[in-house]
Order: sequence, then C-alpha cells, then structure tokens
Amino acid sequence: MRTDTTSTTVATTTVATTATAGIAAVRNLGILAHVDAGKTTVTERILYLTGTTHKRGEVHTGTTVTDFDPQERDRGITIFAAAVSCAWAGHRINLIDTPGHVDFADEVERCLRVLDGAVAVFDAVAGVEPQSESVWRQAERHGVPRIAFVNKLDRAGADLDAAVASIRERLHPHPLAVHLPIGAEDAFSGVVDLIHHRALTWDDDGTLAEGPVPAHLSDQAAARRHALDEAVAELDPQALEEYCTHGALSPATLTAALRRLTRTGEAVVVLGGSAYRNRGVEPLLDAAVAYLPSPLDTPPVRAADQDGQRGADPEQPLTALAFKVTAAPTGRLTYLRLYAGTLRKGDTVLDAATGRTERIARILRVMADRHTETDHALAGDIVAVIGPKTARVGATLCDPDHPILLEAPVSAEPVVTVAVEARRAADTDKLAAALARLAEEDPSLRLATDPETGQRTLSGLGELHLEVAVEKVRRDTGVEAVVGRPQVALREALVEGVSGFVYRHAKQDGGAGQFAHLVLDVAPAADGFTFASTVTGGRVPREYVQAVEAGCRDALTEGPLGGHPVTGIAVTLTDGATHPKDSSELAFRTAARLGLREALRAARLHLLEPLAEVTVTVPEDALGGVLGDLAARRATVQGTTATGRGGHGGHGGHGGHDGTARVSALVPLAELFGYAGRLRSRTQGRGAFTTRPAGYAPAPTPAG
Repeated sequence: MRTDTTSTTVATTTVATTATAGIAAVRNLGILAHVDAGKTTVTERILYLTGTTHKRGEVHTGTTVTDFDPQERDRGITIFAAAVSCAWAGHRINLIDTPGHVDFADEVERCLRVLDGAVAVFDAVAGVEPQSESVWRQAERHGVPRIAFVNKLDRAGADLDAAVASIRERLHPHPLAVHLPIGAEDAFSGVVDLIHHRALTWDDDGTLAEGPVPAHLSDQAAARRHALDEAVAELDPQALEEYCTHGALSPATLTAALRRLTRTGEAVVVLGGSAYRNRGVEPLLDAAVAYLPSPLDTPPVRAADQDGQRGADPEQPLTALAFKVTAAPTGRLTYLRLYAGTLRKGDTVLDAATGRTERIARILRVMADRHTETDHALAGDIVAVIGPKTARVGATLCDPDHPILLEAPVSAEPVVTVAVEARRAADTDKLAAALARLAEEDPSLRLATDPETGQRTLSGLGELHLEVAVEKVRRDTGVEAVVGRPQVALREALVEGVSGFVYRHAKQDGGAGQFAHLVLDVAPAADGFTFASTVTGGRVPREYVQAVEAGCRDALTEGPLGGHPVTGIAVTLTDGATHPKDSSELAFRTAARLGLREALRAARLHLLEPLAEVTVTVPEDALGGVLGDLAARRATVQGTTATGRGGHGGHGGHGGHDGTARVSALVPLAELFGYAGRLRSRTQGRGAFTTRPAGYAPAPTPAG
C-alpha cells in the first residue's frame, strides 16, 4: 500500500515537473513597429523558418498568413492583431503580429496586456519613427521586455549604427548591438555575431552559413565586442566580477547577463538583418528564446482589487483574460491568455465581472484565420475558445469555485465621430446589429444615437479606423452604409471659474422630498477633474460629500458651449446644509449635477480640439507645396530635416528618390480629413505621412 502511494506521489510530481518545464519553454511575444517597418514580413519569415508554413508569404502580393483579412491585403497594412504559434529550438512561440498604424493603437494595447515579451522592428534607414516610439512606450507601461531588430539593412541609406543611436536618443539609454553588418545596402550579405565571434551569411535562397569573421572586419568586430563587454559589465554586477578578473566576458557570461538586463528592462539587445531577403531571422529567433521571458519568469497576475494573485502554475485555479473577440465562420471566437490553471474542453467557467457561467465547447490553437483543435490548455498558453456567448474583451474567465477578477485593458477615448445610416431603410436593423457586433469586437469603437437628430453615430480613433469599420460591415453583411463627414471630439476647458457659487435643491412631490444646499468653488486645473471638500463641523456628512463628487462628474459629461465633455476643472465643496428628513445621497448628487452646470454657465470656458503630431516624408522638390498646404491646415511646423536617399517602399523599400525631406508638425485633427489624397496629388504619389495623438489645444473662435 505504501509503495502505491509513493508511486502515485512520484507520478504526480513528475507530471507537475513536466508541465512546469513545458511552461518554461513557452514564449508569448508580440511584433511591434511603425507602419511599413516590415514586421509582417518578419512574422512571415519566422513562420517559414520554423516549418509552420511551406511558402514565404509577401505583403505586396497579399499572400501573408497574418494579414488574412481582405482589407489588410487590399491596403497592404496590418489592421487586426493576428495570433500564430510555431516551434523553434524546443520552444513553443505564441506570436502576435500587431498593427503599426496609429488608428489601431488600441489593438496593440490589448495585446500587450497579455504578452510576456516583444520584438520591436525598426527601419534601418528611418530609425525610430513616431509610431514605433508610441508602441515602445505602450510596452514600457505594461512592463513588457523587448529586443530590437533593425530591418531592411539592404536598403539604400541603411545604417545600423544610426538606428541604434536613434534608439538611444529617443527610446532607451542602453541599446546593446550584438551584430555588425557584413556588406552595406545591396551588398548586405550577413552579420558578425559579436557574442560568439563568428560570421553568419545568407545566400540568395536564404540558406544560412556559419564561418570565421571576414579579415577586413576582424579588428572592428574585436573592438565592438570589447565595447559590448564593457557596457554590459557596467550594468550587470555579476558580469562585472568576471570582467574585472579577466578583462573580458565569456560568451556564456555575456548571454546570461544580456538575459538578465533584457528581463529587467535595463538594456535592449539590438540585432540586424533584412527579413525580405531572408537574412537575420534565425539569430532573431535564437535571441527571442534566449533573452525574452517565459510565463514562469513573469510576476504573478494580481486581482483588480489587489486581493489575491495567481502564478503560472497549471495546478492553481483557472485564471484567464479575454483580450480579443471575433465572429468567425466556425462561431464566436474568444481569445484567452491563461495565467494559471488548466482549461479543458467541456469545462464550465465563470465570467467574474458578470457572474455568468459559460461552457467551453472547443479549444483552438490559432494560426491567424486557421485553427487546430486541442483538448486542453495550460497556464502560459494563448488560445482561442468557442462556447462563451457573452464574454467581452477584458472579461476574466476563472474557476467558478475560486473566483478572481483581473484588471481589464483600458480602451482609448474616441476622437472622431461619423453619422452612419443604411442606404436602404429595409437594412436599418441589419446595419444596427452589424455595428453592435463590431463594437463588441473592438471596444475602441463607440456607438450612440444623437438625441436631437436621431442619427446613429460611430466614434473611433481616426478616419482610417472608421473607414475600415464601415467597410467591414459592408463586406460581411452586404449592407451599403451612408457615412457623414467626420467630426472631431471637442472638449470644453475652464478658463475662469467662480467662487462661492450657491445652489439650493428642494423638491417636494408628496411624501419624502429632496433637499440639498451646496456652496461650490470652481477653478481651472491643469487637466482632467479634481474634487475636494473643505466642509467642517459635519455640515455635509461624508456619504453626501461622495454623492456631490459623483454629481459633479455627471455634470462634466456635457458642457455649456456645445454639450462636449468638460476638462481642466477643480471643484471644491466649501459649505452646505442638510434637512433632517429630506436630505439623501440622491438629493446631493442631483444638486451637484444641476448646480455645477449652472456654475459653468456663469464661468468662462473655451473649446479644445484634438491635435495630431504629423510626420510627412516627401521629395525635396515637393517640399514647398507641402509646407504651404500644412500652413493652410493651421499646422505648427516643428522641424524639417533631410533624410538623404531612399523612400517609403512597401515590402523592402527598394528604390526611392534622392533628396528626401521629413517634416514634423502639430496639426488640428479636423484639418487632416482627406489629407492622404491631397498629399498624393501634391507629390505625384511619392509622399507619405504618419500621425499620432498629441493632446488638445484651444480651437479658434468662430467669426462673428
């Protein structure tokens, strides 16, 4: 009997150890980049090299695995984050190819919430671009460790050192380049691996060959390796000891130190290559496995109320976060990151936010728009499930007997709104259902009905965001929609407040009435809304003070200038009075809402409009016309720089024009509608621009 128990214990321990070893071999990674830096091509080459696909997909021919949506293939950009799985060197890599366009930054945000590491892809000519900086900062906020891949080293004007310098200046103080290019521009054929002092070269078919460092690069490689050892020793105490003793670091010590520095975020490993020409992707995969963390290396996930946490242990109660929901031909797909526990086909799970239980009908390993069914998934996995009918993006699915609620990803506030109507009245209900389904899949889209006109409005993060959404409805349902001119999301900001504003709310309808007496000071603030109370002597009880704050927040949803949200305001409750019978939290909340609205009408406010930071890249011969057009759009030009040869080319950017200039400017978002077409016509199709949000600024006062 004792022997059986011992055998069972050993078997259980062996299973647990095997599961833990399996989790240690998982890498949940995102590919992050500015639009056109080549991240989808990097993803395609990873899938090909790992044997997941048997043919190299190309962005320019619409044959990529991850850009499978018709709109992505038509436009040549990534719009929807796509998850894929592959294997490399005994590790399973769950990879998410994220969008690079600013209008889809919310999709990146939701993915980063569930990733353990990321590969940031940079253009070897352009270096750090506006959106690559934005996604880098997003990853930084989520504490996601990164390595960098400088792509397109085969382009005219490519410079690995300049790209590393731009990373140092704009993103991180310690980029550590572990590669030295062999050849430049069209002659780029490989890299020197500084860690192992070897040459990695690729032929035209993409076949990798390893050999000695070329003689003409030997001294330069040795100098760079010494500089790398020195930089790492300064940052890592364990490496410093060996460096002080031997004056150099062994490859094993250097690799271990780079792993620690990457995972703590103190340094960023930088590699180079050309994904389009199949050069540099194998070392990138090796680096992802070596330096980026497994689920076991990340801190336990904490409950939203900080009461409880779960680690990456398959034996712990199930804990999973839904980060993406899509409608697929196979059914409604809910994408999950499992933080703890084991999920099995047929399990019943709890949606912790709603209290509803859902049954897991199928569990799928995801390959973009293709899936492979599995009977279970472990902590650390990223999978899709079929079965949950009501779980939304951000839902926590957990063990019904051990509930936990994780913090949901926060969606960005929309900045552009359009009116959307069905061209045929018979399609009105069909359009409404399609838009509702779209808003469920993408929480950064907001649906509303204009109370004055009865029009249905759709709000999003940009003109392209809304254009893609409406086109998706048309393609999926066949409903033709009429879209009104875009309107930007204005704000109202306080310029001059009021002090000692008295508001008395008294209502008597028979029975218990409502009574609240408030005295408010309303003043401008730097941003947002702040509330304070200086009432003493219990003249307004604490629970009523909380109701006053809630009522003030209610009032700020519509300002007096045009019904826009109010920002930049500080409200102080300085005095008040209650009635022994008629005062209540409802009375004080109502009084605060109505009173603050009256106070705002007595104060002075101005309108704020959203700004965009725009980077325009154009041939020098078109610069004058582009600057004039920007001036007409009320732009504030911040700088103009020459970027030398090269241009913005789709897959690999080959070719281009000499004499290229880059203009940085702040432009009111309302002035950018239709700018893409205008820029194309002014530059004969050779110009390109990118944008990112840049806050709000006072809008011009209408004439008259």
